[in-house]
This record gives sequence, structure tokens and C-alpha cells, in this order.
Amino acid sequence: MTKKVWFQVGVGILLALLITKYFLEVNYIFRPVGVILQTIIMPLIFGGLLYYITVPIQQYLEKKKMPRWGSIITIMLILVAVIWILVAIIGPMVTKQVNNLVDNGPALTHQLEQLQDKAINQKDNLPEGLQESLNSAVESIQTFAVTFGKWFVQFVQSFVQAVALLLLVPFFFLFMLKDHEKFAPRIYNVFSGKRRIWVKKTLEDIDQVLRSYIQGQLLISAILAVIILIGYYIIGLQYALLLAILALFMNIIPFIGPWIAVTPALIIAYLQEPKLVIWVGVVTLAAQQIDSNLITPNVMGKSLDIHPLTIITVLLVAGSLAGFLGILVAVPAYAVGKVIVQNIYEMRKEISEAATKNV
Repeated sequence: MTKKVWFQVGVGILLALLITKYFLEVNYIFRPVGVILQTIIMPLIFGGLLYYITVPIQQYLEKKKMPRWGSIITIMLILVAVIWILVAIIGPMVTKQVNNLVDNGPALTHQLEQLQDKAINQKDNLPEGLQESLNSAVESIQTFAVTFGKWFVQFVQSFVQAVALLLLVPFFFLFMLKDHEKFAPRIYNVFSGKRRIWVKKTLEDIDQVLRSYIQGQLLISAILAVIILIGYYIIGLQYALLLAILALFMNIIPFIGPWIAVTPALIIAYLQEPKLVIWVGVVTLAAQQIDSNLITPNVMGKSLDIHPLTIITVLLVAGSLAGFLGILVAVPAYAVGKVIVQNIYEMRKEISEAATKNV
């Protein structure tokens, strides 16, 4: 019985639960380690994002016989130029729209309060069943708003921490650009034989999954943000640039992100002119159709091979456990875990076939 897979899995789960239990009971011993990890994790994530964004440029430059130091300096100059362009050209427009939004904030809040009062007054004239459904919908919206607010606050806090630790981001980024070929060998060279081959393959698969997801998702988000920006400007929606920037960041989150991004656009459209809600819906629907049928299949393909329902479940669980930051890293973390499990399964399958093979 001890050789059965279900028995071994059960023992592994029990051991994991026991280790977790005793780890939590003596967490004061590991608290300094947790503080160090919290300090490092944000710069490491941002450094990794910059690395996966810029490593294709480095590979292209080095194929043209440029030395490593030359490619790193070129990438840093490109990043400085991009930041300067964003600050010099887009910065004033963003500042102007933010100031307008702040100035019009009280008026927008008053309009929303009037809309809420109107909806509440009309609710009593509806059938009882419809009133219950409406109450349930309002409670769900309030719950979602509170949850999203917590996510947003946690995101802002994480962003502020990342800015405070900004000096560590270039350090990790430059280190990755300089020595990224050395990371994997230092791990798999510890092993030997077939185990070394398996660890090497697993690390290569993890790198490929992260590369495909980060590069693909960022490119998709950028293209969708441009499409949405053009559409919002065409229909004359206020704060189009701010809403497009929000869409740029929200579209990084698969499936859920676009719906979060379109919510403030619909509210602003209704307050500006109710018929604009229809046009915002048209722009959003057009952008999602272009994404679903043209952009995502050509950019991402089936590199992750994760079912949409699985992605939504992972995002909801990660949001509940770790807030907005958890949502951002949930899908790539799940993809990495899936790669590891698949490689373990393939290794066990090879061992089983070799053990039962007739000599």
C-alpha cells in the first residue's frame, strides 16, 4: 500500500500541514527572514519584469557581435530615453487630466449620490422579487467595491514600497542582464545523471513560461490600451488618457482586468452623457474582439495552456490571500507550479515504465 500514489500524496499533504503548523507556532524565529524577503521581493519582481522586457533587445544586439557591457549600456540608455519621453510628453497631459479630475471630484461625487438616491426611490415601485434581486445586486457591488478598494490600497502601498526601494531594482535588473546564463547552471550542476537533466529541463521550461507570459501579456496590454485610448478620444470621453493608463495596468490581469478597467469608464461616461455608455461598451467590445481573435492568438498562442475557468479561480483565491499583488503574480506562479508538476509526472512515468518494462 505504501507504494500507491494516493498514499504517498496523502502522506505528503499531512507532512506539509504539520510543517506549516509548527512553522506558524515558531514564526518569531523566522520573522527576520520574512522581513528580508518582503524587502527583496518587490525589487526582484520589478527587476525580473524589466529583464524579460529587455532581454530580446540584448539577444538581438549580441547577435550583432556587440559585447555584453555594450548591450547593457544600450538597454539602459533606451530605458532612460523612454522614461524621458513619457515624462516630457505624456506627463503634462496626465497631470492636466488628474487636476481636472480632482477639481471635478466633488461634482462627480454629488452626481453619483443623486443617482444612488434616484435608484433607491424607484426601488419601492418594483415587484418584490425584483427588489430582492436588486438588493442582492447592490450588496454584491458594495462587496466588490470594498474588496477592490482593499486591493487598490494594497497595490498603492506595494507601489510606494517599490519606489522607496528603487535603488534595488536597477541592481537586480543589471545583475540579471549580466549573468542570466549563469543562474540555471549553478542550480542543475549540483545534481548529476538523469536528475541533472530533469532539473535542467524544468528550469528551461520555467524560464520559457515566464518569458512567454510576461512579454506576451505586457505587449497585449499595451496594444489594448492604445486601441482603447483611440476609441475614447473618438467618442469624446473625458479623462481618456487616465482611463487608458488604467486599462494598461488592469489588462495585465487576464479575464478580470478588462472588466475592472471598463467600470470607471462607464461611470464617467454616464455622468458626462448617458448615451456615451453605449459607445464605451462598443469601444470595449471592439477592443476585446480584436484581442481575442487577433492579438492574443498571435502573441500568446497556447504557451500557457491554462483553462480560463482555472485562471479566474486562481485570481480570486490569490486576491483573497494576498490582495492586488497576489492577483498580479497569481497566473505566472500557477504556470510555474504547473510546469514543475508536469515535469515531476513525466519523470515518475518514465521511472514506472522502466520498472515494468519486460527485459
